[in-house]
Amino acid sequence: MQLFLSMKFHIQYTDDGTDARAGLLFTDHGSIETPVFMPVGTQGAVKAVHFRELRDEIGAQIILGNTYHLYLRPGVEILEQAGGFHRFSGWDRPVLTDSGGFQVFSLTENRKLREEGAEFRSHIDGSRHLFTPENVMDTERSIGADIVMAFDECTPGDADYEYAKRSLSLTERWLDRCIKRFDDTGPKYGYEQSLFPIVQGCIYPDLRWRAAENVASKSADGNAIGGLAVGEPVDKMYEMIELVNGILPVDKPRYLMGVGTPINILEAIERGVDMFDCIMPTRNGRNGQLFTSNGVINIRNKKWENDFSPIEDGGASPLDEFHTRAYLHHLFTVNEILGLQVASIHNLAFYIRLVDQARQHIIDGDFSQWKALSIHRLKNRL
Repeated sequence: MQLFLSMKFHIQYTDDGTDARAGLLFTDHGSIETPVFMPVGTQGAVKAVHFRELRDEIGAQIILGNTYHLYLRPGVEILEQAGGFHRFSGWDRPVLTDSGGFQVFSLTENRKLREEGAEFRSHIDGSRHLFTPENVMDTERSIGADIVMAFDECTPGDADYEYAKRSLSLTERWLDRCIKRFDDTGPKYGYEQSLFPIVQGCIYPDLRWRAAENVASKSADGNAIGGLAVGEPVDKMYEMIELVNGILPVDKPRYLMGVGTPINILEAIERGVDMFDCIMPTRNGRNGQLFTSNGVINIRNKKWENDFSPIEDGGASPLDEFHTRAYLHHLFTVNEILGLQVASIHNLAFYIRLVDQARQHIIDGDFSQWKALSIHRLKNRL
């Protein structure tokens, strides 16, 4: 069973000595330069950040929304009445939607998995719902994202082999049903959508190998790697990425779901990953942790109260012309909501600037040297 293809991906440059590559991904809402980091807008908004900042200050090319949350609120009916997520929200660039599999997985005590799908209780009001491969595809059609994810089970990082094997088998059967439903339906708002299958298999090489070969056989527009950064050792994560990317088609974009730290992202780019998302920039920012090219800052620490230098050394942050470390420290000290916004914008801009720099160094032919120096600095606690 194979998918109807609608999206194009062109690899422009490759790095000698690694699997890093720079590409161009084409959607009906615009092209995307890869590697790319996608800010997470789980409920249709990136927390504490306006779309104006996302476009003009941060430079986001694409954002991510979540099917589970958008299904519950505002709901499919409202999204269809609006003409899809783009018109509902006002975001006019590409959108990717997760299928909600990870959110259902995280409910743990409030969900049951069976062949038909995943039954769960809403975290909002306790109401019962059933996600199946078919109705998740219908929901993602109604949301109208440019890239939609297949419905899967996200296996815990510490799952034993037998559980992981059963889970993968279920995910593979669900994938066939997702593909059939996706191919039997069409986009609702006059532009094309692409479905990405997800490689699962936990930390077991034979399961990851099997999953990657199955996903590769679907010849989809792009492919995702899921079930990593969910509790497994970081060296296992890198091992699984290398294994999977050795099997997935070279000429299709590879999306590593939910990962991770700046160092994780650089390591994954070196191993041939093109697309990333993670809640760390905004979640950690709201807790006072700032990512910079010279290491991590906890802006709540007293040491910053009279530091009148820019947030990022060299003035690289989009907010450096307005705010100093001392001012941001003050905002967090008095619990001013502006502090959450400034920290979130700074962190997202840093992540996007980091992958943009990686892209440029791939083009320039010195990615490996730049990556090694960058990781050395990124490990610092300032």
